[in-house]
Parts: sequence; structure tokens; C-alpha cells
Amino acid sequence: MKWFNTLSHNRWLEQETDRILDFGKNAAVPTGFGWLGNNGQIRSDMGTHLWITARMLHVYAVAANMGRPGAYTLVEHGINALNGPLRDKQHGGWYACVNDEGVIDASKQGYQHFFVLLGAASAVTTGHPQARKLLDDAIEVIERYFWSEDEQMCLESWDEAFSKTEDYRGGNANMHAVEAFLIVYDVTHDRKWLDRALRIASVIIHDVARKGEYRVNEHFDTNWNPIRDYNIDNPAHRFRAYGGTPGHWIEWGRLMLHLRAALEARFETPPEWLLEDAKGLFHATIRDAWAPDGADGFVYSVGWDGKPIVRERVRWPIVEAMGTAYALYTVTGEAQYEAWYQTWWEYCIKYLMDYENGSWWQELDTNNEVTTKVWDGKQDIYHLLHCLVIPRLPLAPGLAPAVAAGLLDSQAK
Repeated sequence: MKWFNTLSHNRWLEQETDRILDFGKNAAVPTGFGWLGNNGQIRSDMGTHLWITARMLHVYAVAANMGRPGAYTLVEHGINALNGPLRDKQHGGWYACVNDEGVIDASKQGYQHFFVLLGAASAVTTGHPQARKLLDDAIEVIERYFWSEDEQMCLESWDEAFSKTEDYRGGNANMHAVEAFLIVYDVTHDRKWLDRALRIASVIIHDVARKGEYRVNEHFDTNWNPIRDYNIDNPAHRFRAYGGTPGHWIEWGRLMLHLRAALEARFETPPEWLLEDAKGLFHATIRDAWAPDGADGFVYSVGWDGKPIVRERVRWPIVEAMGTAYALYTVTGEAQYEAWYQTWWEYCIKYLMDYENGSWWQELDTNNEVTTKVWDGKQDIYHLLHCLVIPRLPLAPGLAPAVAAGLLDSQAK
């Protein structure tokens, strides 16, 4: 059976996209976009997180470019939140978390700021009159505080006043910097964003992960030496899990293929290792994380020996796996990638899609029953967009710019 680049499959993806977008609009709160619980209602106890608000701005920018009524209003809502309650007008940048009473977490997190960069760049493609100013402001903060010219990599975090940075370098934050940099390049056409993305990928993937059987290390000291035992006492951490997080390995693979396509669109010859390492990451993820204990699903984390640590099946890894399968098929034409894509969709329909309460379950246990060990709730719909819209697009330009350019289903027959 063939699914990729068929209008029939793409129509099914679009139907599911609309269901997810309808669920996500419930996240709008006065301070931005809130944390949605499993029943689709706001978890007011969780506050309004910067990363959720910025990611939802990105999502509804894509939806607005798809011509979805109400999406542009949500783009404006996200921009207003980033210019209002979440913004630190004294020290610059954005607060990590706020609520109706004020600031909950005033720290300045790189992971979250890179999503501001992504959301702002995506919003520019909608033509919103305030989007470019927001993007320029985000670029200024990234340039001043998060991109290190000395290291040619991204810093992890700062205190509220940007006076002290953390003695830690994170692969997760740098991965999402690559994602944002690619869209900023599409919007600004400034080549330095591609150069920076290539540099980050070369350090974390080609220099380190490739030498470790593509088990991606995400924790480094200030000299970019891997810290192998980081968070060994807190292995199920949501953002800094101990060991390897295979969902990130396979997500890296897709981002590297977007970078490769962006270079090719400039009539440049990309480094061969971008494709080689993307393949390596894809197959390492399957090798270590897919059904290692007999039940289908990707385990959340593994040790440096490839054995499972946190066996729960979290939603976002399999979503990212489907996007990467499509990207590798697009580049190679190899049927194995479409076969995996179909296998993973069958799993999602059977276990993850929640037609009663909306959206998809966030986490399953080893028996593929709903659990909340790592995540509680259905925080946002950012990752879901990747398995629903990316398989309908070329690999360059990036997501929102491609939809804005009218490239949705341009390869389908």
C-alpha cells in the first residue's frame, strides 16, 4: 500500500488535523495558552508556561496559513501574551511561567526562548502586523544571551536579570534552537542561521552521538564534554532525562534533513553526513526503543547500553518518528520508511488517539494503558502537528513558510 503523497491519505491527515486544532483552541487563557488536562480543560494549577504559549503560537500560525477560521485570532492572542504577561519589560526576554496573579518562574530558559523564536518566525508568515517586531525582539535576545560566539553553540539558561548563566549545556535546548533557526532562515534569508544550525548538529550528532552508536547525549559541561550520569537520580525528568531519550534521536534526524534540504535549495552541496547520520539516528531509535520489552511503543529513555530505563510510552516520540520516516522516504525513496510510518500510525490509532475526550493521550504504561508517570495532561498540540502536516509538504522551506507558500499537498497525486 502507498500512503505517502497520496491525496486520499492527505485528506485523512487533514481531518485529524482539524480535530486536533479544535481541541487546542481550548488552551487560550488571558495570560497565553494554558496546560490542558486529559479531559481538555485548563489545569489552572499549572500556570501559563512560556514554552506552551510559544508553541501554540507556532501551531496556529500554521493553521492560519491553512485558512482555518479562528486561527488568526489565536495568533494574535499568542503575540499579545508574548508582548504582555510573559514578557519581562525590565530585564528583557520572557518569564518561564506566569499566572493571573503574576510571575511564578522568572528564570530565562533557552529551551523556552527558542520556542518564542520559532513562534514569532512562524507568525511572520501570517502577515500579522506585530509579528516581525516580535521576531526582531526575539532575535535580539537570542543574539545577546543565548548564542555564544565563543562556543558557537547555545547557552542553556539565565537568572531573571540575565546576570548569571547555568554551568550546564543542554542538547535538548540546542536541538530546538536548530528547529527555530531553520524557520528564521526561511523568513529572513540570513545565511548565518543555517551555519549555526549546521554547527550545532555537527557537535551534538556528528561529533558525539555518531561515536556512541547514535545514542544522543544531551547533557554537557561548559566545555561541551558529555556528562553521562546527569540526573541519574531523576531518570524520568520531563526535559533532562538521564541517559538517552530516543524520541529526540529520531527528531534530530528530521531536523537534519530539513537542514539538508535548505542547503540544497540554495544550490549548495550539503555535507554527506547529514543524511548518513539521520539514517543512523532513525535506526538506532528503533533498535533501542521500539518494543524492547515485548509490547509495541517507544520507551521514554534508555541507558548507554541501550537497555530501557523509563519504559513508559510518551506520545511525542512516536509522533516525531512518523515525521522522520516521511523525511527519509522523501530523500531516499526507500519503502522501509513508509512501512514504519504505517506501522506507527496503526499503533497510534489503537492506543493513543482519544476520541472521547479529544486529542491524544500523552503517556501509556508498558501495557499501553494510560498513565501519568512522566506527563499528566495533554499540554499542547505542537508535536502532533508534525505527523499531520509535515507529510504533506516538501522538506524546504520549513513548516509555516511552506504552508504560507501554498505548498501543502503540492507533491500529492
